[in-house]
Amino acid sequence: MERRELLAALAASAVFRSDADPATVTKTYLELKTWHLHSTHEDQPARVADYLENGLSPALARAGAKLAGAFSNVIGPGSPSYVTLTEYASFADIEQVITKLVADEPYQRELAKLGSGAGLPFVRVDSSLLRSFDRVPRAVIPDSAERRAPRIFELRTYESQTFTTLARKIAMFNTAEIGIFERVGMRPVFFGETIIGSNQPNLTYMLSFDDLAARDKLWHDFGADADWKKLSSQPQLKDPEIVANISNVILRPLTFSAIR
Repeated sequence: MERRELLAALAASAVFRSDADPATVTKTYLELKTWHLHSTHEDQPARVADYLENGLSPALARAGAKLAGAFSNVIGPGSPSYVTLTEYASFADIEQVITKLVADEPYQRELAKLGSGAGLPFVRVDSSLLRSFDRVPRAVIPDSAERRAPRIFELRTYESQTFTTLARKIAMFNTAEIGIFERVGMRPVFFGETIIGSNQPNLTYMLSFDDLAARDKLWHDFGADADWKKLSSQPQLKDPEIVANISNVILRPLTFSAIR
C-alpha cells in the first residue's frame, strides 16, 4: 500500500483525525541519550545528575536549546541508567549549539568537574537523533509539571521491517493512533523517527501516566477501544506487517526534569 493510498484509507475511516497540516508544522529534532551507569564507589549516578542539572541544562538554555527531560530507569534493561531528552528547534541549530557549548566557560568547568572524580563518571553514553512527528511536533511539557507529584513515563521503540513499513506506521500514528491515545486518557510526551542511531528503521515515543496501575488500566482501555480495533485490523496496518520488534522501559523524572 502506497503512502497516499494509506492516508486516503485513513481519511475515509471514522477514526481519522489530524489536527496538523504537514505543510505548516515546524518540526523539532530530539536528541535521546542513555547514560549507562554503575552503582559503585565512583558514585556515578550522583555525579552525572549533578552535571546534567548544573552543567548541561543551563548551558543548553544559554545556547538556545532545551534539556526537556531527564529520567532514571526503574523498570527495564540497562539499569542503572539515565535517559535525557534534548530538544532543538532545527537541524541547523544542533551545530550552532555544539559550537556555543565548546565556547561556554561555565559549562566547560562543569564538564571538567564531571571527569575529575575517582574512577569513571559513567560507563558509556548511547545517543540517537529523532525527527518529530507532524501530530506532536514538540515535546509536551505540562504547565503543572512543577506543582504536582512526579509521574512515571514509558519510553517505547518500534522497529520496522523496512523504511517503507516504518513510514506506514508513522502515518498511522499521525492520522489516527495518537488521537486514540489521547481520547482514552494517555498523555503523549513526544514521538520521533530515528534519523541517526542504532536499530533502524525505527521510531520512538514517550507516554506519561500517574502510576503503574494507571498505566496498566489505560493500556487495557486502549487495546479494547473500538476505533483501535478497527484501525489495527486493516490488513496493511497489522503489527506483523509493519512492526518487527517493540521494546520499552519505565522511567521516573529526576528532580530537575522539566518534563515530570
